[in-house]
Amino acid sequence: MVYQINPIGYISSCFKEKFGIPRQPLLAPAATGVIELLPPYNKAEALEGLEKVSHLWLLFIFNQSMDEKVRLKVRPPRLGGNKSLGVFATRSNFRPNNIGQSVVRLDDIIENKLYVSGIDLLDETPIIDIKPYIPYADSINDAYNLIAETAPRTINVTWSALALEQALLHSARLQHPIKQLIEQCLMQDPKPAYQKATPDKHYGMKLWDIDVKWHYPHENLIEVLIISH
Repeated sequence: MVYQINPIGYISSCFKEKFGIPRQPLLAPAATGVIELLPPYNKAEALEGLEKVSHLWLLFIFNQSMDEKVRLKVRPPRLGGNKSLGVFATRSNFRPNNIGQSVVRLDDIIENKLYVSGIDLLDETPIIDIKPYIPYADSINDAYNLIAETAPRTINVTWSALALEQALLHSARLQHPIKQLIEQCLMQDPKPAYQKATPDKHYGMKLWDIDVKWHYPHENLIEVLIISH
């Protein structure tokens, strides 16, 4: 039997490309987006009651990771990309049905659009369902995951004088905390864990309409070099 799932909306996200997106939701509180619903769900009736909710579960499609290859095992970034696990023991984006889920903060509802933060979704990701987060049911005190027992180690982030000046200018222009967003994303160390950091290798990511460039002066430090528009 075949089932068809249609998007109920799309998210406009600060993340314009996959590289640099935090690997879990809520790790970058300054990462924001807007969910615009499609008819018939773009009516106030469908959102009634959400003003009493602080967080949402988003179900979405990994639309840029779709292929026809069956993956029984994957190599999660948490294990450095060198070890494989069964797909159902990971949150890899290579899912049997390409369905992902994230918990995000609901900041506001304006003109039937949902303003959310702490996101880890790529721009224009199709949303297929929205559910309220229920603290007493969704937070399990004795839960454990021996694969990911603690949050990943973070890395220090420093700024060149030029990049810091540019971040402040773009923050004022976009009315968004660009410096905090960049730091929250980079402190998760977005580079593949199996890559050796060298000062001469530069990395980049796109946030909103700006390009961020950085390098690793040494293994445990990131320096933001320049922000271009």
